[in-house]
Amino acid sequence: MKSEEKRYVIGVDGGGTKTLAALADLNRKILKIAKTGPSNLRNVDFKTAISSISEAILKVIKGIKEKSVFSIFIALAAVEEEFKFEKEKIKKEILKNKKILKVLKGKIEIVSDQLCAFKSGTGERDGLVLISGTGSVCHGWRNGLQPTHHPPARRTPKEAKAGGWGWANDEGSGFWVGQKGYQAVFKELDGRGKKTKITKLLFKKWNLKNKEDLMKKIYGEGTIRSISLISKIVDKTSQMGDKIAKSIMEEAGKELSILATSVIKKLNFQNKKFPLVLAGKMFKSKIVLNRVKREVKKISPKIQFIFPKEESVIGAIKLAIENLKK
Repeated sequence: MKSEEKRYVIGVDGGGTKTLAALADLNRKILKIAKTGPSNLRNVDFKTAISSISEAILKVIKGIKEKSVFSIFIALAAVEEEFKFEKEKIKKEILKNKKILKVLKGKIEIVSDQLCAFKSGTGERDGLVLISGTGSVCHGWRNGLQPTHHPPARRTPKEAKAGGWGWANDEGSGFWVGQKGYQAVFKELDGRGKKTKITKLLFKKWNLKNKEDLMKKIYGEGTIRSISLISKIVDKTSQMGDKIAKSIMEEAGKELSILATSVIKKLNFQNKKFPLVLAGKMFKSKIVLNRVKREVKKISPKIQFIFPKEESVIGAIKLAIENLKK
């Protein structure tokens, strides 16, 4: 290989409100990052998801030479649940774009966003990731110990998951908190609930004149995104001491801790030292974070909480480079 020949990998993180793509060299140096719209197939149609992913890739490959991308790793929410049989179709649709096909020398791999979120926080093989962004899920991996008896048994990976079933569930997520906040607003407006600062701040933030304006905002285009954004208002008012907002955030923390403890028990991690990677903007709330820590430590005192210093898309970059070394 000529010394001047450049080799790159691309990582993509596709979620409920945005898609991130990153271009890196084989030393993991990030050269470009681009953001586009949502690509979670639960939230948008197939065409929109492909468009968001392709557009993000196109932005980061601009100006690079032909056949210089040796691996593209795409992490997608829900892809290991109901969309696992759509992987090949997704790859084919992306490669219909001639500009992407032109630069790609290797393969496209599609994996769960949960794995990439875990990789963005730790280099360990065993542990958990608890995600709370637009949606929520907990996923854990444990390889187990090599038996000492003869003959030796093959080391078999084990994993467990809780949550991640979409916006109709996803307790403790941004959508869930936003929905609770939205309900609290209308309880106040109807006179069937207590007053909350969520109402005043939401109307001010979104420049709303009446409840009909709010309904148009929620039930128009981008319902999932709009409801999820209310979670920011709930968080802010919880910091201002609003009792209803604080109660919602406390409940969110409790629900997320239930997800984590469920997976911990399935993998028998109670008395083990292991990392729990906390990914997603909901953990910026001190109320949510402290509740999760408090509840999880009750059954797993040796747990190590990790906050990724990198975006989940960097986890996709790590996987892309690891894949080349196999």
